[in-house]
Amino acid sequence: MRITTKGRYALRASITLARLGKNGEMISISNLSEAEDISPILLEQIFFKLKKAGLVKSVRGPGGGFAFNRPLDGITVREILDAAGEELTVFPCDRQEPICPREGHCTAHNVFLGVTKAANDYLESLTLKMVLENPEFNEVH
Repeated sequence: MRITTKGRYALRASITLARLGKNGEMISISNLSEAEDISPILLEQIFFKLKKAGLVKSVRGPGGGFAFNRPLDGITVREILDAAGEELTVFPCDRQEPICPREGHCTAHNVFLGVTKAANDYLESLTLKMVLENPEFNEVH
């Protein structure tokens, strides 16, 4: 599974939005950009996708910005990555389109599907609240 820069930025910015906007406060793109050292133009694109997916809401103008639409324990890491446009597969043959000439008679295919399922199940099991509150995720290495 290869998560692109856009996916990594979406997750980082979402975690920062969750930290800074604890009580549903609107957080501006410029604050998120500064906190994460990510281009505000790229963040606008990312948050447009998150808004389209229904994960965040926005308000324009002074005091505006972005906030989550749902409680943090109801938003998963996988939802954020999906909204950012990540294709969460580990191997090319995990995709739905038939691209492998060995499809249908490759024993390894089921192993690859299992790896993808395990990775996606893990990302689906992690909520933003868990990421913020679990010391395992907040230790600096």
